Amino acid sequence: MGALAGRRILLIVSGGIAAYKALELVRLLRADGADVSAVLTAGGEKFISALSLQALTENFVATGLFSLDAESRMGHIQLSRAADLLVVAPASADLIAKMAAGLADDLASTVLLATDKPVLIAPAMNVRMWQHPATVANMATLAGRGVAVVGPEEGPMACNEFGPGRLAEPPSILAAIAALLSLGPLAGRRALVTSGPTHEPIDPVRYIANRSSGRQGHAIAAALAALGAGVTLVSGPVALADPPAVTVRHVETAAQMLAACQALLPVDIAVCAAAVADWRVAEAAAHKLKKEPGAGAPQLTLVPNPDILATLAAAGPLRPKLVIGFAAETDDLRANAAAKLKRKGCDWIIANDVTPGSGIMGGGENAVLLVSEAGLEEWPRLPKTEVARRLAARMAASLGS
Repeated sequence: MGALAGRRILLIVSGGIAAYKALELVRLLRADGADVSAVLTAGGEKFISALSLQALTENFVATGLFSLDAESRMGHIQLSRAADLLVVAPASADLIAKMAAGLADDLASTVLLATDKPVLIAPAMNVRMWQHPATVANMATLAGRGVAVVGPEEGPMACNEFGPGRLAEPPSILAAIAALLSLGPLAGRRALVTSGPTHEPIDPVRYIANRSSGRQGHAIAAALAALGAGVTLVSGPVALADPPAVTVRHVETAAQMLAACQALLPVDIAVCAAAVADWRVAEAAAHKLKKEPGAGAPQLTLVPNPDILATLAAAGPLRPKLVIGFAAETDDLRANAAAKLKRKGCDWIIANDVTPGSGIMGGGENAVLLVSEAGLEEWPRLPKTEVARRLAARMAASLGS
């Protein structure tokens, strides 16, 4: 038996071609020791059968809200409360919209509205549906209620389009389930992590950016989730997969990143690992700036970007219990990091030397200096995943978890 031995999972399968992957997910869950029950929606039944789910789960598969036998015992309430975790895979755009609106017009939506247990959704839909403002708003609503998300992934789809919207692969969903059911030291805590660069537009094709890869921020988000925290990662443009068991909000500019962070408060931990651009163009051009012969370079007026770290550190009653910033420096590392700690009003600064040739900015390793009121602590050069693991353990210890 695996880590999920004795855990009770209620799997809700909604409509979509990706529903066939739910069968493989059940197999993985059972192999890891979980007890799996299932709810199959009317849309889901168009793609897989209740008989297939029943054979794999070895439990009765519920399909209708008004089963007289089950409802005589308030079956939808039993389903919603008996499990340790509710997993919606795939989660269609329609069911996500029902969850956000609080509708209860079928068994799946009623169970989700009646539950007092954690919920994990694995969205799957056409890329245009995933990017539609209605779906974006619905996902933000669910994130604010603490609903965890895994995926979607990017790639070719059954509709012959390419982009984000593919159901996360069953092993990734399994990892997310295991992390959510972890009884780690940060179970019940909420964490916000920013990661990557920001892109500040000059015109529709050019922007101001930096060399940040997002590896350290993404690793920290994954490490916090592994300790049981409910983690939301606000990421600038990166070429990295979303960490499993982490809710991800993709943004481009500093203003968008700040708005996403403020919408997620209150949280217990805020880690500002993103390399936010210090300046943006006062007014980005609506059309591509043309290079005219003999005209010289265009004059760009720069204005400061919002200070996300300082804003979160000064959030009054919504201030996270632990606010952590990063300082990428090329000289006077200790002095600059100590000054930033005082100036920003945060609890810790994680400083690193990113001088040319260090390989840290965009690389796989980091050498950090942890600065707090207790003093300065220098760490050896380590893989960024190990830096993240140590930082997450330190955060848990600081919160008394």
